[in-house]
Formats: sequence, C-alpha cells, structure tokens
Amino acid sequence: MTDIVGKRFWFFVAAGIIILFSIISLANFGLKPGIELSSGSMLTVSFEQTVVKSELQEEMASAGYPGALIQQTGEGGFLIRTEELSGEEKTDLEDALQNRFGATTESEFYSVSPMVASETARNAGIAIAVAAVGILLYITWAFRRMPKPFRYGACALIGLGHDILVALGVFAVLGGMFGWEINLMFITGILAVVGYSVNNTVVVFDRIRENLSRRVSTDFKTVVNNSIAETISRSLNTSLTTLFVILAMLLFVGASIQNFAVVMLIGVIAGTFSSVCIAPNLLVVWEEGKWSSLFKRNPQPAAEARKS
Repeated sequence: MTDIVGKRFWFFVAAGIIILFSIISLANFGLKPGIELSSGSMLTVSFEQTVVKSELQEEMASAGYPGALIQQTGEGGFLIRTEELSGEEKTDLEDALQNRFGATTESEFYSVSPMVASETARNAGIAIAVAAVGILLYITWAFRRMPKPFRYGACALIGLGHDILVALGVFAVLGGMFGWEINLMFITGILAVVGYSVNNTVVVFDRIRENLSRRVSTDFKTVVNNSIAETISRSLNTSLTTLFVILAMLLFVGASIQNFAVVMLIGVIAGTFSSVCIAPNLLVVWEEGKWSSLFKRNPQPAAEARKS
C-alpha cells in the first residue's frame, strides 16, 4: 500500500520550499494590479497604417502620458493603459494619435476611478476572507460528530492557504518577468481554486471519517494512510480531467480569460498536492501533538500502514 503518511516529512519539506519561493517572489516582485484594482483607463485602438510600438510610445509621451503601458495585440492593434482619462482628455489623445498615425479604429475603452478600484480590491479581499471563514465553519460543522472537528476545518484551511500562496507567487514572477497583471479574472480564479481545493480535501477527510467509524485500525496514522490510498485515484482522475478542460480554455478561448485559466491551472495542481499530501498529514501531526517534529524525519515511518 502507498505510504503517504510515512513520507509526510518530504511532503512538508516540498510544501515549505514552495511557500518560501512564493513569499520571496512576492517580496521581490510584488503583484501588478490591473486597471480594475488600481484605477486608470484602457484604450484598445488599431491603425490603418503600420505602427511600431516604439513610435506609439513616443507619441504617448509627447501627448503627456510618458508612463503609458502599451501592449501590442496583433493585426495592428494596441492596448494602451493610462491614468484615468476624462472625456476631454480622451478626445485630445485620439486626435493626437490620428494626427501622427492617420485613421484609427477604437474597439474598446473603459475607465475605472480610484474609488471604484479601491472598493473592488477591498471587496475581493473580503470575499476571499469570508469564503475562508465559511469553509472553516462548514467543515467543522460537517465533522461535528468526530472527535476534535475543528482540526479538520483548520487543516483544510492551511492546505487552501498553501494553494493560494502558490498562485500568488507564480503571478508575482509572471508580473515581474512578463508584466502580467492581476485583475477580476484572477480574483475569480482564486475563488474557484478555493472551492476546488476544499472539495478535494473533504473527499479525503470524509473517507477518514468512514474508516474511523468502521474501526479499520486503532492507529490514526494507519486510518489516514488507508483513506488517502482509497481516494487518491479519484483525486488524481478528477484533477486530470479538470486540467484537460482548463488547458482547452487556455489554448482556444483566448486572452480574455488567460488569468482565470492560469490561476486554475496552478490551483488544481497545488490543490491536488495539498489535499492528498498536506492536509491529511497535518491531521496526523496534530493528533500526535508533535508540531516540533513537523520537519524532522520519522525513523520508522508508518510501519503500521504497511502491515494493514
């Protein structure tokens, strides 16, 4: 039988390294908030004549927007992000671009004020916090007939925190190296990861509850290891099929849901790892009361599991 519990030292080390990488990435690069979370204006425009990015950047500086962010979208189109533009400022900018490059076609324009952006960012944080508290309370209530049900909710929440930290760390790197921004699709992806990760963890916890009720073993480590072994195929198959859908979205739907798809891609992989290798093993450590040995190797890992 697969000895997941006996290898918990290595899983905790791996999770620790991943979390450390994420924290260093966040401290080094930070997150680049998109227009929905930091305010500003976004103009999507294309030109009849060929325009290179450097020329457009030069013209934006001449028009009074030296800090404008410009991204080429192909087919002669550009995304131009500036500080929030009033109606008059937008008209003046369009006139300046037409005078320099000829006829232009505007396909999209929207602005987000600092107040709206601040409120959106605050509400996103509240949504994630409320979801986390709700998960803790729900899992504690769902396992209320078990001894110490709070531990199930707390361990699920720790696994969830690991998944979110991984996603934030990867996006910090993507933002620092490639200019990726976090936007509302990113927030939506994080909330989707919250639901997915907890669902996978609850499947394992539920099997632990069943095996404890059936008195499979008097040793908690053996019960947990048996439960993981019995559910691991289901967890991996579910994650694999979900990844196929996410990859299809990423490859064929387009850039509009890019952040959502990438967050889900990271979250499903991290969530599968945490639900199988982190959260149940934390239950074992908590049950044994050996938090000080969290990163110490067990000389005789889960020998009982191999006997069962």
